[in-house]
Amino acid sequence: MIKKKSVGFYLGLVFLITIISGCKKSPYPGYELIDGGVYFRLLAFGDNRQKAQPTDYVNIDIAYRTINDSLFFLGRRTLQLTQPEFYGSIDYCFLALAEYDSASFIIDAQGLFEKTLNSELPSFIKPGDPMKVDIKMLLIRTEEQYKREKEEFLAWIKDFGEYERTVLENFIEQRAIKVKPTSSGMYFISTHKGNGKKVQKGDIVTVNYEGRFLNGKFFDSTIKRKQPFEFVYGTEWQVIKGLEEAIGYMSEGEKALIILPSGLAWGAKGSSTGIVPPFTSVLYELELVKIQPRLSK
Repeated sequence: MIKKKSVGFYLGLVFLITIISGCKKSPYPGYELIDGGVYFRLLAFGDNRQKAQPTDYVNIDIAYRTINDSLFFLGRRTLQLTQPEFYGSIDYCFLALAEYDSASFIIDAQGLFEKTLNSELPSFIKPGDPMKVDIKMLLIRTEEQYKREKEEFLAWIKDFGEYERTVLENFIEQRAIKVKPTSSGMYFISTHKGNGKKVQKGDIVTVNYEGRFLNGKFFDSTIKRKQPFEFVYGTEWQVIKGLEEAIGYMSEGEKALIILPSGLAWGAKGSSTGIVPPFTSVLYELELVKIQPRLSK
């Protein structure tokens, strides 16, 4: 005799089947396949459900991780969205989010570095490997809104830029710094020569640095953290412009003191952490510890 099952039993069975079938569709637990061949896992749900569109300007926090969750880049960026140019593009990630959403995506690493960032894969990622990209959508503005707000902002902060220039000029004069700034405005002073080996675009570089304000107060230090910073040289969204420019002048093992106007550091908005204010010149003691040659094609 077959016993009748409860409604709860059948509902539970349906739920179990749904989970199993879902797992078959995605090789990554907790992630689902969405448009463009990227995998998606929602971390936080925003109140505004209007998703970003191509041509919109967005302000995001973004992190790169290996598929095993090893973090190798973290930053805040403002960018204009475009239509995805290839299957698996990171643009599909941006277009999947509404304002205040946070999500984790799994995409093809080679597509991101070689097609979007025009760089080579880091040495710790193999061709064909996936990687994780975590994105928090902080702000979405139409192209018209962005341009209008930018004009208003630039008019408002004009005096702040002039004040920074005065402070920096006084600092250079008081310290009797004789070197001429580069065309970008950076002051570069080599303090210890390296072995002559120069960095090339796509190389993996390891650096130590200590960042200070012009009054001498520290705001960041890999030495205090006992954790040198490694990144792909010549790749977007890795380091501030001034550090990348300085590393281009250096050879492996070299140390230098660099002074950066805000245009080469965190600009008119300041750092994403709020530690470095807008229009603030900074200085770094920088050491190019190691250069790992680019991967051969």
